[in-house]
Amino acid sequence: MDFFQVFIELAQSTVRLSTPLILAALAGLFTERAGVFDIGLEGKMLGAAFAAGSVAYITQSVYMGLGAAILVSVLLALVHGYASITQRGSQIVSGVAINFVVAGSTVILGEAWFRQGGRTPALSADGRFGTIKLPFADAVREVPILGQIYSGLLSGHSPLTYLAFLMVPASWWILYRTRFGLRLRAVGENPGAVDTAGISVIWLRYRAVICCGILCGIAGAYLSLAANAGFTKGMTAGKGYIALAALIFAKWRPKNILFACLLFGFLDAFAIRYQGYAFPLIGKVPVQLMQALPYILTVILLAGFIGKAIPPKAGGVPYVKER
Repeated sequence: MDFFQVFIELAQSTVRLSTPLILAALAGLFTERAGVFDIGLEGKMLGAAFAAGSVAYITQSVYMGLGAAILVSVLLALVHGYASITQRGSQIVSGVAINFVVAGSTVILGEAWFRQGGRTPALSADGRFGTIKLPFADAVREVPILGQIYSGLLSGHSPLTYLAFLMVPASWWILYRTRFGLRLRAVGENPGAVDTAGISVIWLRYRAVICCGILCGIAGAYLSLAANAGFTKGMTAGKGYIALAALIFAKWRPKNILFACLLFGFLDAFAIRYQGYAFPLIGKVPVQLMQALPYILTVILLAGFIGKAIPPKAGGVPYVKER
């Protein structure tokens, strides 16, 4: 197999593996830009993945599964919003609690409903998202370089993958070119000034939390309805935390989020493809080290190799209206 073909296959895996990271990181972008830190991305993704797998199996409808995933994720996001916005509780504790509760409840419910060790039954073709073949992909497959890139890299992905990449410019436009985005960023920097202008800080932050829930729901649905044929225990495997790392690494900017998530996706794809492979001069790298590669890079980058990442000034601070 020539080098370019290997590159295409590795790049295609990178795109697939980075899809849930992009969606989850953009979800965190909306809440954190509004001043609400959300450690619960992992829990919302996992709950959405379980809801999607369960409902899609029962109804044999992929769109019912997607709707259930978004609904569950938004409900979990509203729980986080109620605890941290309305009740002014610790945003970190609320997010961690959601992660723990969902991690346990998905296994218990899965075993109680399906008796398959916390899994959901395998989905049929009607119960999961297929791939989209772009026009003329087969016709240009043999064309060197450009044809291979078009047919092997750009074509053949799930609809949710294309949606994830479209959400990057859409999120930029919402945050930087709309009134809602301007107010959202303002409430994360100076909520007192926003309140003085007669705009509800609480309602703005709740809308940001709802946006986060929708995107996390799509990310979870992707895991169980596109990347896999059903839900498996702990299938998020820390992707919510990596998405948070990508968000910080990208310094809360949509364009940078795309590149950060592609980097983490590439490391994951590289680790999967070359685990157990004997490299020249190095030899066979332990499988455990290859599997830990994305997490090792996360620690290294966050330890100081990304420069100074300054979060929104009002991030993590409950707003108390002055009287």
